[in-house]
Amino acid sequence: MNKQVKIAVIGGGSWATAIVKMLSENLDTVGWYMRNEQAIAHIKKEGNNPNYISSAQFDPSKLALSSDINAVVSNADYIVLAIPSAFLLTGLEDLTVSFEGKFIFSAIKGIVPESSLIVGEHLNQYMNVPIDKIGVITGPCHAEEVALERLSYLTVASQNQKAAKLMAASISCYYIKTKISDDIYGTENAAVLKNIYAIAAGIAHGCGFGDNFHAVLMSNAIREIGRFINQVKPIARDINDSAYLGDLLVTGYSTFSRNRWFGTMLGKGYSVKAAMAEMNMVAEGYYAVKSIHQLNKKYGISMPIAETVYKIIYKGKNAKKQLNKLTDLLD
Repeated sequence: MNKQVKIAVIGGGSWATAIVKMLSENLDTVGWYMRNEQAIAHIKKEGNNPNYISSAQFDPSKLALSSDINAVVSNADYIVLAIPSAFLLTGLEDLTVSFEGKFIFSAIKGIVPESSLIVGEHLNQYMNVPIDKIGVITGPCHAEEVALERLSYLTVASQNQKAAKLMAASISCYYIKTKISDDIYGTENAAVLKNIYAIAAGIAHGCGFGDNFHAVLMSNAIREIGRFINQVKPIARDINDSAYLGDLLVTGYSTFSRNRWFGTMLGKGYSVKAAMAEMNMVAEGYYAVKSIHQLNKKYGISMPIAETVYKIIYKGKNAKKQLNKLTDLLD
């Protein structure tokens, strides 16, 4: 591959750190924008992000780090957005240069609260990025396992297959395997939805349900995901592919999953506010469940698990009682 391809990552969190690590395995230089000047200074000196997955080591000479988002974007042809969806607008608020002519990949697994759109649709409708200049990077993959260099699989989706192949080649290495897809809407919506079901899995765990119920929950969850994305964007797809089912399973079962952790605290009786305060991290599913609930008013898709999570989080319903009601709706 071309080691001089100009790719930059926007974001300073775990997923941004993991993507920079992947890219730096292949490229001579990786652009990296983050706001935290102290973190930038630490990375340049010590070769690791002090705030997120600090076990991921970098060669600082390969990183073009900057707190100037306009300089980073100007110097790149491909941009990877890795900011939590709830903070996408504030994360880009200092951006004055145009995305025109650049290819934008979203590694964000959430809904933009201000528009209630997945990131690709938001970029297209509100930032005038053409659909053929938008891509998605999705799992199944946890940032923490990338840092540990454990074998992981990623799907790169875009209607522009040349760009998808370039990005896939740029993040592939001995511990990262990639495949490409043209299903940008399905993969991104599935990545959003799986966070909701990971919260459900956590709630069940916190309420004392065991592995047997968890298996039933996940098998019903993938069917809910399939019904939703096939209604929203009906194209030929296999919902059992790793970009859909695999991403759901790793998020619903893994101890690294922030959404599962958030749900576990809710199941144990924490209030939403207390759970979020203790996590001190963003659980994307918290925002997604409300947006999906509102969107589903238009479609009327049967989504009993997602609706149960909505009632617990936004209606203050008792988690154990809601889970018990849900058990009669699953098979």
